[in-house]
Parts: sequence; structure tokens; C-alpha cells
Amino acid sequence: MTEAEETYYTEERWQNWLSRVEEEELDPENEDSARLLLNLQDDAAIAVAKIVSAYEEDRLDDEEAIEELERVRTIVLSEPELDIDDDAAREDKEMLVDGVQTSLVCVFYAAEEYIVAGAAEEAPMGEYVEAAAAAERDDDMDAALGYLVQAGTRIIVGDELDMAVVDDLEYGLVSEWVNGLDSLQSAMSDPEVVEEEED
Repeated sequence: MTEAEETYYTEERWQNWLSRVEEEELDPENEDSARLLLNLQDDAAIAVAKIVSAYEEDRLDDEEAIEELERVRTIVLSEPELDIDDDAAREDKEMLVDGVQTSLVCVFYAAEEYIVAGAAEEAPMGEYVEAAAAAERDDDMDAALGYLVQAGTRIIVGDELDMAVVDDLEYGLVSEWVNGLDSLQSAMSDPEVVEEEED
């Protein structure tokens, strides 16, 4: 199989994850539920990491890599269609999937930024997160996302984000995006596919 024919992520794969979300009783406070949602998130981040790696190894040029990221993003960030009769249960699960999708927004932007412009200036990773949190407090979400995208490009080149920073963050978009960067960090260090089925 040539690189151009290699599939980094498929619609079917995403739907398989959504089917598991439909089937299982989900409670974010429950460890198994939290793990399913994290695996869903990590699996998409691994696809992003593989695209970035293919780009770094010249198996994809920048245009192909951006196109592939866009294709995967379209699959992963599309409105989930869950086949659940109970409206309240469906809305609850859609909200949980939406949280995963929100976290992944920063991952896709960071990968695109890295391919288009390279890694951001080296700085302590905590400073990027602190700047993002400050921007969020000022309701400047574009700036907040921008700082975390820069942090994401540093993660791609091997800088480490200490997830203890999350302890100091108020719950909000910045904490969600940092959560996504944690998945990117794991994916860049160990881009192994998360098993969809554990039957």
C-alpha cells in the first residue's frame, strides 16, 4: 500500500466508537466510562500524530498532510448522530462526545500550524498555558486557543507539558483544549492504535 492510499482514519472507525458510546451506560465519574471517552479522544489524536509523522518523514508533502488532517477533522468533529430513543440519554451522551470533540479542536489546529509554520518559539510550556488561561479570563478565546496551538506545536517537537497545570485551571475551554494536548502528547510518544473492541 502506498502512502497516498494509506488511511489514517475512517468514518467507519469513528462510527464504531460512537456505537460503543450508544451501547454503554456512561457516567464521566465512572472509571470505565471515562476510559471509553479518553480512548475515543486518544484514537483520533493518534491519527493526527501519524499524519504529522508521515509529513516529517517526507511521506506526505505539506499540502497532502493538510488535506489529510482536514479529512480526519471533518469525520471527528461532525455532529454525532446517536441512535438512542431516550431524548435525555441521547442529549447526555452527545454532550460527552461534544466534550471530546472540543478537546480535539486544539489538536487539529496545532498539527496544521506545525505543518504550515513549524514549531512555535521555545518557552516553558506552563507559560503558554498560563497565557491561555489569562486570555480566557479576558474572554479572548481566539488568543487562548492561539497560545495552546503554539504549545501543541512544541509538543510535536518533543517538549513535555506537565499535566499538573490542569489542577490550577478553572473548568472551561482552556482546560478542555489542554486535555486534548495531553492526548496529542501521548500520541506523539506512543502512536499505537487504541483497540476499538474489547469483547
